[in-house]
Amino acid sequence: MEEKRTSTIGNGLVWFGAAVSIAEILTGTYIAPLGMKTGMAAILLGHLIGCTLFCLAGLIGGQTRKSSMETVKMSFGSKGALLFAVLNILQLVGWTAIMIINGAQATAVIAAQLWGAGQVWIWCLAIGALIILWIAIGIKNIDGLNYIAMGALFILTIVLSMVVFKGTSAAAAEGSLSFGAAVELSAAMPLSWLPLISDYTREAKKPGQATVASTLVYFAGSCWMYAIGLGAAIFTGETDISKIMLQAGLGIAGAVILIISTVTTTFLDAFSAGVSAASISKKLKEKPVGIIVSIVGILLAIFTPIQRFESFLYLIGSVFAPMIAIQIADYFILKRKSDTVSADWVNLILWGIGFLGYRLFMKIDTPVGQTLPVMLAIVVLCVIIRKAEAVLKKA
Repeated sequence: MEEKRTSTIGNGLVWFGAAVSIAEILTGTYIAPLGMKTGMAAILLGHLIGCTLFCLAGLIGGQTRKSSMETVKMSFGSKGALLFAVLNILQLVGWTAIMIINGAQATAVIAAQLWGAGQVWIWCLAIGALIILWIAIGIKNIDGLNYIAMGALFILTIVLSMVVFKGTSAAAAEGSLSFGAAVELSAAMPLSWLPLISDYTREAKKPGQATVASTLVYFAGSCWMYAIGLGAAIFTGETDISKIMLQAGLGIAGAVILIISTVTTTFLDAFSAGVSAASISKKLKEKPVGIIVSIVGILLAIFTPIQRFESFLYLIGSVFAPMIAIQIADYFILKRKSDTVSADWVNLILWGIGFLGYRLFMKIDTPVGQTLPVMLAIVVLCVIIRKAEAVLKKA
């Protein structure tokens, strides 16, 4: 029996759902001090950098039919990849909790006005339950549900955009932010998906086509959400998107936007935590682990103060940008694999250099942020060292 594969359109819908999220809108509000024109330039440049890497990572998984953490073994060895699998699971648990609490808090503001149901914990449970439902249905069977959910989300997001951008003049918001820092904030969100993209492109009928479609849809959707956040802060002077929705009369429709967008984004986080766990041990199954991660995320959202995520984005970039830089060098340039060894220490050391380099570059204001210069340096360093290694072996 032929294995069921996901369609190109289905993959695009998955990543539209990932792009439309409260986190992306909130991150866009941070860029408001630059003003609309300069802020949009930073958003587009940052997403161009981040989504180029997103596409390359997806192609590796799609062409090899391996999950994200399985592709990591190709560069870091079977044991070396454990480090990234564990870090990925931890960051995905964190993202699950952050997304649930942000979605629940925003929904609670609207629900309090409409029905007097402003208890955040209720909406944490409701959103968490829907995430678990999405996981139970499964990525290979979710196309029909996604068509309905994404159609509604698309229409409602257009309405939200019209509300936000109906102003006639714009001025830079209070505060200070460099162009390079704004670029990095814009690149950071697609970078946060690097350890996940292959989990979905590996399942596609046409992996190359699905990867390109996913990248273009995510690029457009994420830039759109950043622009909504940027415009909201500049045109309305308000950064709480739920309040903007209420002022515009988007009561129930606003709640639907918040809930669906949170579920379709966070589902990917929780499910991919299961995929990463399965790469550690075959005894761990994707769906059960994904459901457990969802439950842990709900509990963290309700009982811990896990809300702000700007520094969390930078931490993810510093861990996974150097990782994918080495994978890109190995797969596309050097054509080499390390999955037959326990740990590739050369690449692990290079990753450590990249991690430290990223953290150091955070103190240096470049026009293109930290990701691009650090990754280019790691790719070049990786190629030089491996070429020198090959020469020494022949000598």
